[in-house]
Amino acid sequence: MLTSAAAPAPDAPEERVLTRAEVARLFRVDPATVTRWTKQGKLTAFRTPGGTRRYYAAEVEKHLPADHPGTLKAARRRQGP
Repeated sequence: MLTSAAAPAPDAPEERVLTRAEVARLFRVDPATVTRWTKQGKLTAFRTPGGTRRYYAAEVEKHLPADHPGTLKAARRRQGP
């Protein structure tokens, strides 16, 4: 099960992160639903120094259907072998 995570280490490689609103748009849900999923352990988030939640794009993508139009999975499928 996924839970809230600590902020990445300063020397960690850059990884694309998403805001709560961006995650909500991907799933076509209200941003409050994303917060609820995080509290329930369904999504992993970390807090910025300002206290807002951020989500790793790669982690969020694992929960999207393979044919979702904005994912790498769908792009790879469109390209073929």
